Amino acid sequence: MSKKTIVFTGGGTAGHVTPNIAVIDEMDRSKWDIQYIGSKKGIEKELIEKIGVPYHGIRSGKLRRYIDFENLVDMFRVVKGCHEARRVLKRLKPDLVFSKGGFVSVPVIIAAKSLRIPIFIHESDMTPGLANKISQRFSTKIFTSFEETKKYFPASKTTVIGSPIRKGILTGSAGDGRQFLGFHEQKPVLTIMGGSLGAKRINETVRENLDELTKTYQIVHLCGKNNLDEELEGREGYRQFEYVNEELADILAATNLVITRGGSNAIFEFLALQIPMIIIPLTRKQSRGDQIMNAQSFEDKGFAIKLEEEDLTKDSLAKALDQVNEKRTMYVETMKASGQGSALDVIVREIENV
Repeated sequence: MSKKTIVFTGGGTAGHVTPNIAVIDEMDRSKWDIQYIGSKKGIEKELIEKIGVPYHGIRSGKLRRYIDFENLVDMFRVVKGCHEARRVLKRLKPDLVFSKGGFVSVPVIIAAKSLRIPIFIHESDMTPGLANKISQRFSTKIFTSFEETKKYFPASKTTVIGSPIRKGILTGSAGDGRQFLGFHEQKPVLTIMGGSLGAKRINETVRENLDELTKTYQIVHLCGKNNLDEELEGREGYRQFEYVNEELADILAATNLVITRGGSNAIFEFLALQIPMIIIPLTRKQSRGDQIMNAQSFEDKGFAIKLEEEDLTKDSLAKALDQVNEKRTMYVETMKASGQGSALDVIVREIENV
């Protein structure tokens, strides 16, 4: 029996790639020829090549919501990317394109539509990004993480399913995590994650408050590329990494509390793992405000505390940690009752039905 072919796309940040990897990991490669189209130099290239999926790089322009001369330059890149994506798709002849958004996905979606290839997209955030706002008019089916997001898309082809969680992230060993970190069981583990690119303000505030924090916690600090502090290497009760891949599931299994950005994929993973959160979203100056809305939704549902970056200080961080600790049992029980976890199965089933 000949294989069907599926092309995944999405990139710009790890948040646009890890859900695709979650879906890819669940697919039967004896039945599916899996390919990936991303940008020539984006973070997605490295992440996808690690899992042994053929990668096709195209040109892609950044999509901006504001007036800038670079918009004109990037328009030509988008057009060029459409032609390059069309050539790749004509050669691969996929049965389906699955997109997780990011600016690189737009040329792929437009090219797929021109070739009458079915298109599935997934929107992780409360409000759609510009890429998915453009792509939704060409799509066959749309999936969303939040119920509140459905109103932005055509009801006839939109389904709310939650976020596709990597199943491997749910199977970590707390003992192996502590052993890898050199931690013991006498103090809780606090994990700080600023996203794949790190978070300067969070990193600085944590390090300024390290003397106090390590009295109560053992700290895992995932600080982003080029953000390691050499002076803190070897400090007892503190481990810092630019990025963790294979050991992440074990680290999270050992984690009692997490400080995180408000990216949808990350917070849905912590929800599935039932780890109480302090969410420090990107500011409106740094983003379109989607992380703020994600964080507010999770706070309203009793999964997390939202702490705005503009309000982040040593004192406000300590206060938020105390609040989460006091109500830890309540947060865990609320997350347990949420029933999070079926999104990945829904997506794989819908793909198999193509």
